[in-house]
Amino acid sequence: MQIGKVIGTVVATKKDPELEGLKLLLVKAAEPSGKAAGSLVVAIDAVGAGLGEVVLFAAGSSARQTQVTKDRPVDHVIMAIVDTIEIDGRVEYDKSK
Repeated sequence: MQIGKVIGTVVATKKDPELEGLKLLLVKAAEPSGKAAGSLVVAIDAVGAGLGEVVLFAAGSSARQTQVTKDRPVDHVIMAIVDTIEIDGRVEYDKSK
């Protein structure tokens, strides 16, 4: 799993039938503080994430393990929305702030 930040959406009207009905989001890898600071991927949203949220996403065969993405042709999936990130007893990211 990786930490990422949702920075946008992707709309594709023509796509493989296995992708019909799936929400596509642009996710940029992020630091523990929640600041976007890495590579950009398109990920299937399996949890109802929204713009600006810090999320956990998986890549490769792990991306096809959620109920939403099972046996579908996807390489990245958002599988959690992060509430807090704590390192060495210090809160680095807090969604409520």
